[in-house]
Amino acid sequence: MKKPDTTDGVSDSLRPTLAATHGSPLLKRLFDLVAVLAGLWLIWPLLLAIALWVKLDSPGPVFFRQVRVGRGGQLFRIHKFRTMQLNAEAAGQLTVGTDRRVTRAGRLLRKSKLDELPQLLDVLFGDMSLVGPRPEVPKYVAHYPEGVRDIVLSVRPGITDWASIRMIDENEILGRSPDPERVYIEQILPQKLAYYVRYAQSYSLLEDVQIIVATLLKIVTR
Repeated sequence: MKKPDTTDGVSDSLRPTLAATHGSPLLKRLFDLVAVLAGLWLIWPLLLAIALWVKLDSPGPVFFRQVRVGRGGQLFRIHKFRTMQLNAEAAGQLTVGTDRRVTRAGRLLRKSKLDELPQLLDVLFGDMSLVGPRPEVPKYVAHYPEGVRDIVLSVRPGITDWASIRMIDENEILGRSPDPERVYIEQILPQKLAYYVRYAQSYSLLEDVQIIVATLLKIVTR
């Protein structure tokens, strides 16, 4: 994977400019609320079925809660369906290749991205948006260049974005590396940050809809 030609991990063409514009935060929030409430009403039977599957498949809670960095650097606990064995984080926070910590149910949930559905609750609570930079754990946010960090954290993190779509197989990439941690920090993270900066500078409601549609298409065609 080629590393962007940068001095601090972000392409010059993606740095903030005075011409950068974006949509209305209020309109974005209203869209999130309407879409999430409608979505939860439609899929609550699916959520219950997955919760039961997770509970019966392996010992442990239904949800995986992990501290992530949100807008303005505020910490929050993200919701996901648990896809790993208990205490899996003790072996590291990256999921690499065919990670043995992943449960039987977790393999399918991860591949289909169904494990992300509980994050609709995080959108409802105001910690996240449907679309936005993916929230990282503090350990990796510490590697954001200072100016870039301010831009990325100026918007709510999202369930999906262009980086999630175009780098959907990053776990497999990390699985082929003898040093996944280094590859993630030096190669994958800078590419993600480039997408994050671009989005934070110029997001719009139309782009959010495009990203949501592209995400759904990517999942069903994998």
